[in-house]
Amino acid sequence: MRQKSNLHMPQILPSNHIGTEAGSASQPFIQRGTPAYRRASLALFAAGLATFTILYCVQPLFPLFTAQFHVSPVMASLSLSLTTILLAITLPIAGIVSDAIGRKSVMTISLVVSAICCILTALAPDFAVLLVIRATQGIVLAGVPAVAMAYLSEEVESMSLGFAMGLYISGNTIGGLFGRIVVGMITDISTWRIAIIVLGAVSLLAFFYFWRSLPSSRHFQRVSITPKHLLAGFGRQFRDPGIICLFLMGALLMGGFVTLYNYLGYRLMAHPYDLSESIVGWIFIVYLVGTFSSSWMGRKADTVGRRKILFISVGIMLMGVLITLTHSIVLIILGVAVFTFGFFGGHSTASSWVGRRAVSGRGQASSLYLFFYYVGSSLGGSAGGLFWSHFQWAGIVAMISGLLVLALIVAGVLSGIPPMTKPRQ
Repeated sequence: MRQKSNLHMPQILPSNHIGTEAGSASQPFIQRGTPAYRRASLALFAAGLATFTILYCVQPLFPLFTAQFHVSPVMASLSLSLTTILLAITLPIAGIVSDAIGRKSVMTISLVVSAICCILTALAPDFAVLLVIRATQGIVLAGVPAVAMAYLSEEVESMSLGFAMGLYISGNTIGGLFGRIVVGMITDISTWRIAIIVLGAVSLLAFFYFWRSLPSSRHFQRVSITPKHLLAGFGRQFRDPGIICLFLMGALLMGGFVTLYNYLGYRLMAHPYDLSESIVGWIFIVYLVGTFSSSWMGRKADTVGRRKILFISVGIMLMGVLITLTHSIVLIILGVAVFTFGFFGGHSTASSWVGRRAVSGRGQASSLYLFFYYVGSSLGGSAGGLFWSHFQWAGIVAMISGLLVLALIVAGVLSGIPPMTKPRQ
């Protein structure tokens, strides 16, 4: 086999220069059923819960922000979209930093600082200051999602990876659910500011558990950071058309997903439903199907194939969003549940696939996937406000359906691309 030039490869520092997170390829990977697997899974579950509690806790408050701060639905959505766009921009940087100083270190700093920022959000005197704090949160939150996928891809044995990734994403779904429900319930009996403070305190507890429980890296190798190495590393990821398709898949799926949840509250709090903040928050209980879907579909992807699971997941999402066109509240919730099931199955499959296709720079590959994922969230979430303002719910469904049709096309292209030639063993 021809030897590849290392001209553009990051420099791996010698063992006497790498910290406690540095590992060795000779050490075993974490396998499902072992104590290390359980500790890693629960620690990352807690990290995902805290991260996505903080990220999405403002989503049910959009109608309240519109009324209290006298801003439009599009402006109200910026309290989430601005956070996610800065999260997307920061993700590659967080991935690069983690390649240099270690996975656990970056995630630990991200969790504690973002929890403090969450508490500060509750003290914002006006909407402009709130947006500044939420923007800061977007920057510091990037440390967990950018690095968690790389940590799992490096440390978990290949046949256990899909399930482990699904468990981490389950923490994300529980966090999104927990934040929305708690905000709705506490806001109904007190204020949204008290609700945000409570979530900040819970996130601090999650940080402490993560810090104490996550096993140190065994296979991480610290690399030097130079502009030349960084550009070469990012360039390598875009040489694989399969990874490019996965990046686009993440953007399209998340763009549709966040659009539906951003404007569901506007629909259900208006006539003829007239639901309260608390009731709308409890509707997010359908996130639980995502908790099941991410791990179950991740396991299926390990056995029946990722290409097939991606097609099935997108098809389920499309069916679910079309069901929400009905005027029956029961069928609307059913449609949202079906849509959510498909989304988390697709996201779990695509995200674990990125880690397997990337033969080097997994931190960069994972962060680039999430960069596109959250760009899709920001653009889709804000564009959805225009569709809602002009066409109401029918416009939201049309927009999401268009994104999912594009996702099916991308999945078809991906199916024609052969697997990478050097999979991780």
